[in-house]
Amino acid sequence: MDHYNQVDKNKFLYHRHRYLGELTPQNLVFNANLQEFSQSVCYIFNLHSAEELSSQECYEEIELLWQQLAQSYKALGIEKNATS
Repeated sequence: MDHYNQVDKNKFLYHRHRYLGELTPQNLVFNANLQEFSQSVCYIFNLHSAEELSSQECYEEIELLWQQLAQSYKALGIEKNATS
């Protein structure tokens, strides 16, 4: 029963959505990066709500995460594939 509860908690805390777009390795990697970005933003928001982080700290953290996401998008060459 404990194993079932742990699995259920993990699904709740670390939920993942399946990818519905064009199946390419680049798109799948970017989708995983996007889901990680989303989850990180949720954690940052929750820390802000609990007054553990200031608004400025949240902004800086999210800006850094956004830059990393944009870099991964460019590095995966998705821009080139989207126009082809």
